[in-house]
Amino acid sequence: MTASDGRNRGVVVVTDSDLPTEGVAERVLEPAGWTVRRAACRTSDEVRAAAAGADALIVQWAPVEAAVLAELERCRFISRLGIGYDMIDVAAATAAGIPVANVPDYCVEEVATHTLAFMLSLTRRLPQLDAGLRAGRWAAAADGAGAQRTTAVTAGVIGYGRIGARVAEMAAGVGFEVVVHDPHVGDERIAADGHTAATFEQLLERADLVSVHAPLTDATRHLLDGPALARMRPGSALVNTCRGGLIDEVALAAALASGQLGAAALDVFEREPLPLDSPLRHAPNLQLSPHAAWYSPVALQELEQRAAQQVADFLDGRPVATIVNPGYADARAARAMI
Repeated sequence: MTASDGRNRGVVVVTDSDLPTEGVAERVLEPAGWTVRRAACRTSDEVRAAAAGADALIVQWAPVEAAVLAELERCRFISRLGIGYDMIDVAAATAAGIPVANVPDYCVEEVATHTLAFMLSLTRRLPQLDAGLRAGRWAAAADGAGAQRTTAVTAGVIGYGRIGARVAEMAAGVGFEVVVHDPHVGDERIAADGHTAATFEQLLERADLVSVHAPLTDATRHLLDGPALARMRPGSALVNTCRGGLIDEVALAAALASGQLGAAALDVFEREPLPLDSPLRHAPNLQLSPHAAWYSPVALQELEQRAAQQVADFLDGRPVATIVNPGYADARAARAMI
Protein backbone atom coordinates (compact mmCIF):
# COMPACT_ATOMS: atom_id res chain seq x y z
CA MET A 1 0.00 0.00 0.00
CA THR A 2 1.39 3.40 -0.96
CA ALA A 3 -1.51 5.67 -0.09
CA SER A 4 -3.72 6.01 2.91
CA ASP A 5 -7.07 4.20 2.83
CA GLY A 6 -8.12 5.83 6.07
CA ARG A 7 -6.37 3.32 8.30
CA ASN A 8 -3.40 4.12 10.46
CA ARG A 9 -0.54 1.95 9.25
CA GLY A 10 1.73 2.83 12.16
CA VAL A 11 3.90 5.53 13.66
CA VAL A 12 7.04 7.32 12.52
CA VAL A 13 8.74 9.23 15.32
CA VAL A 14 10.88 12.31 14.67
CA THR A 15 13.03 12.09 17.79
CA ASP A 16 14.32 15.64 17.45
CA SER A 17 14.75 18.43 14.94
CA ASP A 18 15.87 22.02 15.32
CA LEU A 19 15.13 22.75 11.66
CA PRO A 20 12.47 25.35 10.81
CA THR A 21 10.72 22.86 8.51
CA GLU A 22 8.06 21.28 10.72
CA GLY A 23 5.39 19.76 8.53
CA VAL A 24 7.65 18.45 5.76
CA ALA A 25 7.80 14.88 7.14
CA GLU A 26 4.05 14.98 7.72
CA ARG A 27 3.39 15.95 4.11
CA VAL A 28 5.48 13.02 2.90
CA LEU A 29 4.32 10.32 5.30
CA GLU A 30 0.74 11.05 6.31
CA PRO A 31 -0.75 10.66 2.82
CA ALA A 32 0.75 7.14 2.83
CA GLY A 33 -1.07 6.30 6.05
CA TRP A 34 1.67 6.89 8.62
CA THR A 35 1.19 8.93 11.76
CA VAL A 36 4.09 11.29 12.44
CA ARG A 37 4.86 11.93 16.08
CA ARG A 38 7.42 14.61 16.98
CA ALA A 39 9.54 14.82 20.11
CA ALA A 40 12.45 16.93 21.35
CA CYS A 41 14.76 14.22 22.68
CA ARG A 42 18.19 14.99 24.06
CA THR A 43 18.92 11.88 26.14
CA SER A 44 18.62 8.12 25.73
CA ASP A 45 15.80 7.99 28.26
CA GLU A 46 13.87 10.56 26.25
CA VAL A 47 14.44 8.58 23.04
CA ARG A 48 13.27 5.41 24.79
CA ALA A 49 10.03 7.06 25.86
CA ALA A 50 9.36 8.87 22.59
CA ALA A 51 10.18 5.93 20.30
CA ALA A 52 8.07 3.32 22.06
CA GLY A 53 5.91 1.59 19.47
CA ALA A 54 7.51 3.35 16.51
CA ASP A 55 7.78 1.64 13.14
CA ALA A 56 10.57 3.98 12.08
CA LEU A 57 12.61 6.87 13.46
CA ILE A 58 13.87 10.11 11.94
CA VAL A 59 16.83 11.27 14.03
CA GLN A 60 18.77 14.52 14.02
CA TRP A 61 21.03 14.68 17.11
CA ALA A 62 19.33 12.46 19.71
CA PRO A 63 21.47 9.49 20.85
CA VAL A 64 20.13 6.15 19.66
CA GLU A 65 22.08 3.67 21.76
CA ALA A 66 22.20 -0.11 21.91
CA ALA A 67 20.07 -0.36 25.05
CA VAL A 68 17.31 1.66 23.39
CA LEU A 69 17.51 -0.25 20.11
CA ALA A 70 17.02 -3.50 22.03
CA GLU A 71 13.64 -2.24 23.18
CA LEU A 72 12.35 -1.03 19.80
CA GLU A 73 10.54 -4.22 18.84
CA ARG A 74 8.50 -2.63 16.03
CA CYS A 75 11.19 -0.39 14.57
CA ARG A 76 12.12 -1.35 11.02
CA PHE A 77 14.08 1.68 9.82
CA ILE A 78 16.08 4.66 11.09
CA SER A 79 16.57 7.72 8.90
CA ARG A 80 19.29 10.18 9.89
CA LEU A 81 18.36 13.80 9.33
CA GLY A 82 21.79 14.70 7.98
CA ILE A 83 25.00 13.18 6.67
CA GLY A 84 26.91 11.86 9.70
CA TYR A 85 25.40 9.14 11.84
CA ASP A 86 27.73 8.97 14.84
CA MET A 87 24.79 9.57 17.20
CA ILE A 88 23.35 6.18 16.22
CA ASP A 89 24.89 2.90 17.37
CA VAL A 90 25.00 1.46 13.87
CA ALA A 91 26.59 -1.82 14.97
CA ALA A 92 23.76 -2.40 17.42
CA ALA A 93 21.19 -1.46 14.80
CA THR A 94 22.76 -3.93 12.38
CA ALA A 95 22.68 -6.69 14.98
CA ALA A 96 19.02 -5.90 15.60
CA GLY A 97 18.25 -6.10 11.87
CA ILE A 98 17.42 -2.39 11.58
CA PRO A 99 18.72 -0.49 8.56
CA VAL A 100 20.12 3.00 9.07
CA ALA A 101 20.12 5.49 6.19
CA ASN A 102 21.50 9.01 5.96
CA VAL A 103 21.04 11.87 3.50
CA PRO A 104 24.60 12.03 2.18
CA ASP A 105 24.48 14.60 -0.58
CA TYR A 106 21.82 17.20 0.20
CA CYS A 107 24.36 19.93 1.05
CA VAL A 108 27.58 18.97 -0.72
CA GLU A 109 27.70 22.24 -2.64
CA GLU A 110 26.93 24.34 0.43
CA VAL A 111 29.56 22.73 2.68
CA ALA A 112 32.21 22.72 -0.03
CA THR A 113 31.55 26.40 -0.79
CA HIS A 114 31.65 27.34 2.91
CA THR A 115 34.94 25.47 3.23
CA LEU A 116 36.43 27.24 0.23
CA ALA A 117 35.26 30.57 1.63
CA PHE A 118 37.13 29.82 4.86
CA MET A 119 40.21 28.77 2.91
CA LEU A 120 40.24 31.94 0.84
CA SER A 121 39.54 34.14 3.86
CA LEU A 122 42.49 32.62 5.71
CA THR A 123 44.76 32.87 2.67
CA ARG A 124 43.85 36.51 1.97
CA ARG A 125 43.72 37.58 5.66
CA LEU A 126 40.25 39.06 5.30
CA PRO A 127 39.37 39.22 9.03
CA GLN A 128 42.57 41.15 9.80
CA LEU A 129 41.97 43.58 6.94
CA ASP A 130 38.38 44.11 8.04
CA ALA A 131 39.38 44.70 11.66
CA GLY A 132 42.11 47.16 10.66
CA LEU A 133 39.78 49.20 8.48
CA ARG A 134 37.09 49.32 11.18
CA ALA A 135 39.75 50.53 13.65
CA GLY A 136 40.56 53.49 11.41
CA ARG A 137 43.63 52.12 9.63
CA TRP A 138 44.25 52.05 5.88
CA ALA A 139 47.13 49.59 5.92
CA ALA A 140 46.89 46.86 3.32
CA ALA A 141 50.43 45.56 3.79
CA ALA A 142 50.46 45.76 7.59
CA ASP A 143 47.03 44.33 8.33
CA GLY A 144 47.24 41.93 5.41
CA ALA A 145 50.67 40.61 6.42
CA GLY A 146 50.89 36.96 5.54
CA ALA A 147 48.39 37.10 2.67
CA GLN A 148 49.35 34.74 -0.14
CA ARG A 149 48.62 33.89 -3.73
CA THR A 150 46.56 30.74 -3.96
CA THR A 151 49.09 29.33 -6.43
CA ALA A 152 51.71 29.54 -3.69
CA VAL A 153 49.60 27.56 -1.19
CA THR A 154 49.39 23.79 -0.76
CA ALA A 155 45.99 22.74 0.55
CA GLY A 156 45.69 19.38 2.28
CA VAL A 157 42.31 17.63 2.17
CA ILE A 158 41.77 14.84 4.71
CA GLY A 159 38.91 12.63 3.55
CA TYR A 160 37.93 12.24 -0.10
CA GLY A 161 34.24 11.47 0.03
CA ARG A 162 31.58 13.55 -1.68
CA ILE A 163 32.41 16.78 0.13
CA GLY A 164 36.17 16.29 0.38
CA ALA A 165 36.41 15.57 -3.33
CA ARG A 166 34.34 18.65 -4.17
CA VAL A 167 36.49 20.83 -1.88
CA ALA A 168 39.62 19.52 -3.58
CA GLU A 169 38.15 20.27 -7.01
CA MET A 170 37.09 23.78 -6.04
CA ALA A 171 40.40 24.52 -4.30
CA ALA A 172 42.37 23.42 -7.34
CA GLY A 173 40.09 25.53 -9.49
CA VAL A 174 41.20 28.74 -7.75
CA GLY A 175 44.88 27.83 -7.85
CA PHE A 176 45.71 25.83 -4.72
CA GLU A 177 47.98 22.83 -5.11
CA VAL A 178 46.00 19.99 -3.51
CA VAL A 179 47.27 16.97 -1.61
CA VAL A 180 44.78 14.37 -0.38
CA HIS A 181 44.77 11.73 2.32
CA ASP A 182 42.09 9.07 2.49
CA PRO A 183 43.04 5.48 3.37
CA HIS A 184 39.86 4.22 1.71
CA VAL A 185 40.48 5.81 -1.70
CA GLY A 186 43.09 4.56 -4.13
CA ASP A 187 46.00 6.79 -5.08
CA GLU A 188 45.12 6.23 -8.74
CA ARG A 189 41.74 7.91 -8.39
CA ILE A 190 43.23 10.88 -6.55
CA ALA A 191 45.92 11.26 -9.22
CA ALA A 192 43.33 10.94 -12.00
CA ASP A 193 41.49 13.87 -10.46
CA GLY A 194 44.66 15.97 -10.69
CA HIS A 195 45.73 15.87 -7.04
CA THR A 196 48.58 14.27 -5.11
CA ALA A 197 47.93 11.38 -2.72
CA ALA A 198 49.74 11.46 0.61
CA THR A 199 49.88 9.68 3.92
CA PHE A 200 48.41 11.47 6.92
CA GLU A 201 51.87 12.41 8.16
CA GLN A 202 53.04 13.58 4.74
CA LEU A 203 49.98 15.78 4.34
CA LEU A 204 50.46 17.45 7.73
CA GLU A 205 54.10 18.16 7.00
CA ARG A 206 53.52 19.47 3.49
CA ALA A 207 50.28 21.47 3.58
CA ASP A 208 50.07 25.18 4.28
CA LEU A 209 46.36 24.77 4.93
CA VAL A 210 44.52 21.61 6.04
CA SER A 211 40.80 20.96 5.63
CA VAL A 212 39.29 17.90 7.29
CA HIS A 213 36.36 15.91 5.84
CA ALA A 214 36.51 12.54 7.59
CA PRO A 215 33.64 10.74 9.34
CA LEU A 216 33.66 10.84 13.14
CA THR A 217 34.35 7.36 14.51
CA ASP A 218 36.22 5.94 17.47
CA ALA A 219 39.29 5.76 15.22
CA THR A 220 39.05 9.37 14.01
CA ARG A 221 38.03 11.13 17.23
CA HIS A 222 40.72 13.75 17.96
CA LEU A 223 42.45 12.78 14.74
CA LEU A 224 44.03 16.21 14.94
CA ASP A 225 45.32 16.13 18.51
CA GLY A 226 48.30 17.88 20.08
CA PRO A 227 50.98 15.72 18.41
CA ALA A 228 49.27 15.98 15.01
CA LEU A 229 48.94 19.76 15.28
CA ALA A 230 52.62 19.97 16.29
CA ARG A 231 53.48 18.06 13.13
CA MET A 232 51.80 20.65 10.90
CA ARG A 233 53.95 23.30 9.30
CA PRO A 234 54.62 26.24 11.64
CA GLY A 235 52.18 29.02 10.86
CA SER A 236 49.90 26.80 8.78
CA ALA A 237 46.09 26.93 8.95
CA LEU A 238 43.31 24.46 9.73
CA VAL A 239 39.68 24.34 8.56
CA ASN A 240 36.91 22.08 9.90
CA THR A 241 33.38 22.04 8.47
CA CYS A 242 32.85 18.35 9.13
CA ARG A 243 32.63 17.11 12.75
CA GLY A 244 33.90 18.94 15.83
CA GLY A 245 35.15 15.78 17.49
CA LEU A 246 37.83 15.33 14.83
CA ILE A 247 39.89 18.05 16.51
CA ASP A 248 41.13 18.32 20.10
CA GLU A 249 39.85 21.82 20.77
CA VAL A 250 42.04 22.43 23.82
CA ALA A 251 45.11 21.48 21.80
CA LEU A 252 43.95 23.67 18.92
CA ALA A 253 43.50 26.71 21.16
CA ALA A 254 46.99 26.14 22.56
CA ALA A 255 48.50 25.75 19.08
CA LEU A 256 46.92 29.04 17.98
CA ALA A 257 48.08 30.83 21.14
CA SER A 258 51.65 29.60 20.72
CA GLY A 259 51.79 30.46 17.03
CA GLN A 260 52.40 26.86 15.96
CA LEU A 261 49.24 27.34 13.90
CA GLY A 262 48.86 30.67 12.18
CA ALA A 263 45.08 30.53 11.85
CA ALA A 264 42.05 28.30 11.86
CA ALA A 265 38.38 28.37 10.84
CA LEU A 266 35.72 26.18 12.43
CA ASP A 267 32.06 25.60 11.66
CA VAL A 268 31.64 22.57 13.95
CA PHE A 269 32.51 21.89 17.58
CA GLU A 270 32.74 19.05 20.07
CA ARG A 271 29.83 20.56 22.01
CA GLU A 272 27.16 22.54 20.23
CA PRO A 273 26.20 25.29 20.75
CA LEU A 274 29.78 26.29 21.54
CA PRO A 275 30.01 26.71 25.35
CA LEU A 276 30.59 30.21 26.63
CA ASP A 277 33.68 29.01 28.51
CA SER A 278 35.25 27.28 25.50
CA PRO A 279 38.92 28.24 25.04
CA LEU A 280 38.16 28.65 21.35
CA ARG A 281 36.23 31.85 22.04
CA HIS A 282 39.45 33.58 23.08
CA ALA A 283 41.91 31.91 20.71
CA PRO A 284 43.71 34.27 18.31
CA ASN A 285 43.37 34.16 14.53
CA LEU A 286 40.29 31.94 14.65
CA GLN A 287 37.18 32.35 12.51
CA LEU A 288 33.95 30.74 13.74
CA SER A 289 30.52 30.02 12.28
CA PRO A 290 27.61 28.27 14.05
CA HIS A 291 27.43 24.91 12.22
CA ALA A 292 26.07 26.79 9.23
CA ALA A 293 28.06 25.31 6.34
CA TRP A 294 25.20 23.01 5.36
CA TYR A 295 22.62 25.75 5.16
CA SER A 296 20.76 27.18 2.23
CA PRO A 297 16.98 27.38 1.87
CA VAL A 298 17.12 24.73 -0.84
CA ALA A 299 19.22 22.36 1.28
CA LEU A 300 16.97 22.90 4.29
CA GLN A 301 13.84 21.78 2.45
CA GLU A 302 15.60 18.96 0.66
CA LEU A 303 17.02 17.48 3.86
CA GLU A 304 13.80 16.73 5.72
CA GLN A 305 11.92 15.81 2.57
CA ARG A 306 14.50 13.20 1.61
CA ALA A 307 14.88 11.89 5.17
CA ALA A 308 11.13 11.30 5.29
CA GLN A 309 10.89 9.96 1.73
CA GLN A 310 13.39 7.19 2.40
CA VAL A 311 11.28 6.11 5.38
CA ALA A 312 8.22 5.93 3.14
CA ASP A 313 10.15 4.10 0.44
CA PHE A 314 11.56 1.46 2.77
CA LEU A 315 8.31 0.81 4.60
CA ASP A 316 6.57 0.36 1.24
CA GLY A 317 9.22 -2.05 -0.03
CA ARG A 318 11.02 0.29 -2.40
CA PRO A 319 14.85 0.29 -2.49
CA VAL A 320 16.78 2.87 -0.47
CA ALA A 321 20.25 3.52 -1.85
CA THR A 322 21.58 5.38 1.20
CA ILE A 323 21.49 2.55 3.77
CA VAL A 324 24.85 2.61 5.56
CA ASN A 325 24.65 -0.87 7.14
CA PRO A 326 23.64 -3.38 4.46
CA GLY A 327 24.56 -6.18 6.86
CA TYR A 328 21.25 -5.54 8.64
CA ALA A 329 19.55 -7.86 6.13
CA ASP A 330 21.65 -10.87 7.16
CA ALA A 331 20.98 -10.19 10.81
CA ARG A 332 17.27 -9.83 10.14
CA ALA A 333 17.21 -13.11 8.20
CA ALA A 334 19.09 -14.91 10.97
CA ARG A 335 16.66 -13.58 13.59
CA ALA A 336 13.69 -14.75 11.50
CA MET A 337 15.04 -18.31 11.50
CA ILE A 338 15.24 -18.52 15.28
